[in-house]
Amino acid sequence: MLGIEWLRPAAFVGSIVYALIGVVVFWVCFIIVDKITPYDLWAEIVEKQNRALGLVVAAMCLGISIIVAAAIHGG
Repeated sequence: MLGIEWLRPAAFVGSIVYALIGVVVFWVCFIIVDKITPYDLWAEIVEKQNRALGLVVAAMCLGISIIVAAAIHGG
């Protein structure tokens, strides 16, 4: 059960810092994947309504997010 420990300034700031690091790592990974694909992911998903590619990109985003969270958490 969570107590009041998580409200300490050091724990709170640490959580914010790790969250920001996680978001930055996620976006860098997404940009890398976008660059190595032979077409523009955003245009293909939004403008052409490519649902199959949207599903693949969503799965990739979840995978990257799980890896980043595990790396930050130490798991």
